[in-house]
Amino acid sequence: MNASSTKKPVSPQKRVVGFNVLEDRCIWMKAGVINYHICDNAFDCNACPFNRAIRQAMKIDPAVDDHTAASTWVTYLVERYDGANRPCRHALTGRISAPKTCPYNYECYHCAFDQMLDEADLGADLAVPTCRTVAGFRLADDYYYHLGHSWVRFEHGGRARIGLDDFAACVFGHLDQIDLPPLGARVQQDKVGWTFGRKQHRAGVLAPVTGTVLAVNHPAREHPELVNEDPYHTGWLFIVEPDLPKRNLRRLFFGAECTRWIDQEQHKLLGLMGPPYLDMAATGGSVVRDIYGAIDTLGWDDLTSAFLHTTRK
Repeated sequence: MNASSTKKPVSPQKRVVGFNVLEDRCIWMKAGVINYHICDNAFDCNACPFNRAIRQAMKIDPAVDDHTAASTWVTYLVERYDGANRPCRHALTGRISAPKTCPYNYECYHCAFDQMLDEADLGADLAVPTCRTVAGFRLADDYYYHLGHSWVRFEHGGRARIGLDDFAACVFGHLDQIDLPPLGARVQQDKVGWTFGRKQHRAGVLAPVTGTVLAVNHPAREHPELVNEDPYHTGWLFIVEPDLPKRNLRRLFFGAECTRWIDQEQHKLLGLMGPPYLDMAATGGSVVRDIYGAIDTLGWDDLTSAFLHTTRK
């Protein structure tokens, strides 16, 4: 089955919700340019339509080189604050809590502190998400989910951390191989982005967003059991710089959509398992973490076709 033939998630108007963002007020609001606007792009200002509209209204010339374009959105801030008191944009957005001034006129590509924050984010321990149980499977709050059972959590600047969801981790069980894309590789939404394996079986997983790979989780690649045991925390897989975060949202589930979707997936799974297991639908309890290994009648190809939406091989 091809991903393009599956039903798209509903609600075309969606907001990029950044995970653990302390302040969600738009930087233009923090600067006093506008009265109220909540960031809906995880502070990925360069890909934000609202930011472009503000720049046009303020007659900030967009016809500049890429490096300058990355900073001219704060031209107003340069004029508003004198050189000794310009607040760092990361303090304005809430990324750092301590006050800090900007010595570079908001040309962040010059700033070692800005680069250090990005590197620290890539290497930092992942915050533990809160989870709820739906049809016996865990769903991490404020994560987005793709119909191919990968998850995304958007972090500061719009970066997307990606992994395999708990449903797939339970269905496919104890994996012995995970092949992740290399640094700098391009992944495309709805196309196979990485693969996993169990004994002689292999399966491809559709990428939930389009973008460039910035980091991979080497411990999870070397110890695939982390993906089964802790898919939303230590078992994350890689980080992507998305091309345009909001453009990917129409193919992702979020919030209440996830509950309805997992309920549907559970009933599909029970149908594949057969009549003896239909009573599981009424229990609402936890499920075994190796359904494929526990149910002899389940075929690997049937599971990959039904839930990963990849072509059988």
